[in-house]
Amino acid sequence: MAEPNSINFKKIKENLQVKKPWDSIIIFLLNILIAIPLFIILHQNLIDPEWPLHIDRILIFITLIVAIQLILRLLKTVLIICILLYLIALLYGSLFGEYGFNAVYEDYRSMVYSMAEDPNPQDLIISKLLPFPNKAKIIDAVEYDNPRVRNFAVMATTKHFKNIKGYREQRNMIQCFAVFKEIRNRWNYVDDPKGRDYIASAVESLQHFSGDCDDHAILMAAAIRSIGGTPRIIHTGGHLYPEMLIGNKADLETANYLIKEVLFPDESRGKEIHYHIDERKQIWLNLDYTATYPGGPFMSEEILGALTFN
Repeated sequence: MAEPNSINFKKIKENLQVKKPWDSIIIFLLNILIAIPLFIILHQNLIDPEWPLHIDRILIFITLIVAIQLILRLLKTVLIICILLYLIALLYGSLFGEYGFNAVYEDYRSMVYSMAEDPNPQDLIISKLLPFPNKAKIIDAVEYDNPRVRNFAVMATTKHFKNIKGYREQRNMIQCFAVFKEIRNRWNYVDDPKGRDYIASAVESLQHFSGDCDDHAILMAAAIRSIGGTPRIIHTGGHLYPEMLIGNKADLETANYLIKEVLFPDESRGKEIHYHIDERKQIWLNLDYTATYPGGPFMSEEILGALTFN
């Protein structure tokens, strides 16, 4: 007979179990969500034997489903507990404006779409799993709706390129380039306190235009967003830098001309324009503090994570 104060693990396990058939439904749905990206990885990395009706790919998918189903059933109790805790966290996030159900759906849809177009889809999964350093603090620090940030950005647009005529459709792009120029001309690199990753808000950085790479990225993103641009912050491992959405390839050609011939002819003479293309074929221009013109050379082209502000 068990002692009165002893923990009855069997009873606890029984209380935590999901009743049939809901346990099987949850396991099957989780199976599908896992199987789709794994199938894309195998499809992109395995040689296609060109069997009729793609029978080899059908067999691969069926094998994946069966194998994952068996594994999930072995871990059923632990998995269902974890899923329930995760759903509670997502419900809290949805109610209080944090990371919620809609964000999970968008991230998953974007990841699957990107993997289908990428020759190395496993790299995308790795980048999704890697944490973005200080994500919550950075999001809070990008104070694009603060009047001081907005006023600074407006000042920059009146100080630079105000008299450029004939580019009405590119007005916002030119104004964002004006913001880049003003911050680039005034930025002074200063290290964080020793042993600490200090995150300065955009308003704080406006006082002295000084800080490290993440402080620069935050201020640039906030100022560009405050006048209608779409920025994002890239994490490369030990470095953060801002990028700006340009549009499609036609927009890139226009931006290239404006940068080299109209706005930054001296800084960009004889040099290339550096950019990234995302999963939706949208083009993002480098705005790092190390660049003397929009689209200047990357300090690091590796992308481990991206925070988009739109």
